Amino acid sequence: MRKAQKQEVLEMIQTLHQAHDEVKNYIDRKNYVLAQDILSQCQECSITIGNAIEKLEGEGFVTVSYIENYCDVLFSVYEELNGTDANANKAYKNLKKQLLRIENSVKNDVPVRKEIAFFPYKASMWDALESVYLAAKADPDCDAYCVPIPYYDRNLDRSFGEMHYEGREYPKNIEVIDWQTYNFEERKPDVIYIHNPYDDWNLVTCVHPRYFSANLKKYTEELVYIPYFVLGEIEPSDQTKIDGMKHFCFLPGVVNADKVIVQSEKMKQIYVNEYAKAAQAQKLPGKHIDKKQLEEKFLGLGSPKFDKVKNTKKEDLEIPEEWLKIIEKPDGSWKKIIFYNTSIAALLTHSEKMLEKMEYVFNVFKEQKDEVTLLWRPHPLIKSTVSSMRPQLWEAYNKLVKKYREEGWGIYDDTADMDRAVVLSDAYYGDASSVVQVYQQTGKKVMIQDVAYKEK
Repeated sequence: MRKAQKQEVLEMIQTLHQAHDEVKNYIDRKNYVLAQDILSQCQECSITIGNAIEKLEGEGFVTVSYIENYCDVLFSVYEELNGTDANANKAYKNLKKQLLRIENSVKNDVPVRKEIAFFPYKASMWDALESVYLAAKADPDCDAYCVPIPYYDRNLDRSFGEMHYEGREYPKNIEVIDWQTYNFEERKPDVIYIHNPYDDWNLVTCVHPRYFSANLKKYTEELVYIPYFVLGEIEPSDQTKIDGMKHFCFLPGVVNADKVIVQSEKMKQIYVNEYAKAAQAQKLPGKHIDKKQLEEKFLGLGSPKFDKVKNTKKEDLEIPEEWLKIIEKPDGSWKKIIFYNTSIAALLTHSEKMLEKMEYVFNVFKEQKDEVTLLWRPHPLIKSTVSSMRPQLWEAYNKLVKKYREEGWGIYDDTADMDRAVVLSDAYYGDASSVVQVYQQTGKKVMIQDVAYKEK
């Protein structure tokens, strides 16, 4: 039984206690008809309680037997009122004794189950929540639901464009619940987890407004935000570097969350400090500027993205057949696999120079394709970002993608599973991004590309 459901039952029991007072009062005044009417209502209420407990806890649950005994007492008192010698005190004591037995059983015998809902939007970012979900799913006292939510591309005027839903792209071991059937407004889960903190602030994509953190907060006791990204570690005293990321510390999801889980204790201190500064500037009250409460709000427990990489084994990966054709040598052995990562920021910053660099990289690896496999995995939001912000750049970039894919000597990975590329590859090459922080957890080599460098 959920905590809220248990509380509702206990409130119904309190109503029955009050009804007993009225029954006693009417018996004392010899108004047996009204007393019987209230006893009938008590009977209906107790049956409702019993059915609810039986549905949730199963047939033969101990509390249900106490309710049956209570119903027998209600009937006996009702029958006594058909005579003229009804004893109000005796009836009241018998009813109270049975009801207290029920109340104590509800408090002590009925277990409380916690319901936790996870609302990811992009499947490629699910690894930011997965280890927490799996732990909740394994807890016998917890019901965990993964409910992927839809999101929209943004048009230039910030109106909603095409809607996307990626619920069919999640790992096979994740039980996905349809967002249209999980009514969080009615279910009021005890805890809600999110990994998108932007609400209406994102200029490129936007989750369905129903799932804005400001709205979710109304229907749960605890809203928890875990960033979908990890950053390079920064010393809390290095304000120059902090200024480059502090915007992450004061987004709608961060403000509305009851708990924010970040990648380290150092990052926690940065979030606490920068959040407090921004909250003071915005003149937010109490808990938003109280350091003690902020220390409890932000938790440096580590990122589930690290857990995902550490727990994924190479031998357990499902590798597409078309990938294997590129990876395997004629003798059956494998070539070295290089994870090539290209970011949105690098493409927008360097534009045509970035395209020239990518073409150069492809030519280098194409010459070495007999010994090395290039696994190119661009940022999953490149299309929606670049096509909306820089249409001409997108056309040129897309031509490069088509050429690479048509030639077929390398792997193009646009799937939701980034961790497969991390675990499968032998080394990382590409742009500086949050993927680097995850990749470093493997202990394998990392090289950051220099857009300006092209060996003649």
